[in-house]
Amino acid sequence: MPQGYRLPARLLHWALAVAILAMLPVGGIMVSDGLDRATQNTLFILHKNLGVVILLLMIARLAYRAANPPSPLPAQMPGWQKTAARTTHILLYVMVFFMAITGYLRVTWGGFPIEGLDAIGLHPLLARNEPLAEIAKTLHFYGRFGLLALLALHIGAALHHAVILRDGVFGRIWPFWRA
Repeated sequence: MPQGYRLPARLLHWALAVAILAMLPVGGIMVSDGLDRATQNTLFILHKNLGVVILLLMIARLAYRAANPPSPLPAQMPGWQKTAARTTHILLYVMVFFMAITGYLRVTWGGFPIEGLDAIGLHPLLARNEPLAEIAKTLHFYGRFGLLALLALHIGAALHHAVILRDGVFGRIWPFWRA
């Protein structure tokens, strides 16, 4: 079995996985027609604040990864799979940051609060700007499709390694794996 990620890296990965997978339906449902206002407001608050948590977790994950690089992928893994894995991971990081940043810009330029940040005294860094808020909203809306495609590829590859190949690659990141 290939050497795995350290426990902090695995926990950060799975915390982000749960948060991102929760964020996607919340984002879709909160803009649905026919929702009562109280439910919609609750989902908007959850979405905005979970976005901040995801951004902070991503920063922590990249900082940890820079200080603790993962062990190499198994030698028997084909080169094209290693390249695909590296590329997919980079694109996932980029898209998660893109979604967090465009979400933040949409909210702050739209003049809406981010309650969790307000509660700790971090008020918006940017002034209200409706035209820019609309651009950020559009980018955030369409960015989700790129993120969904990358997540599907990533999850599909993980399941392929875990269920079909059983080559230990999935065990590198699974939080309950023991060396």
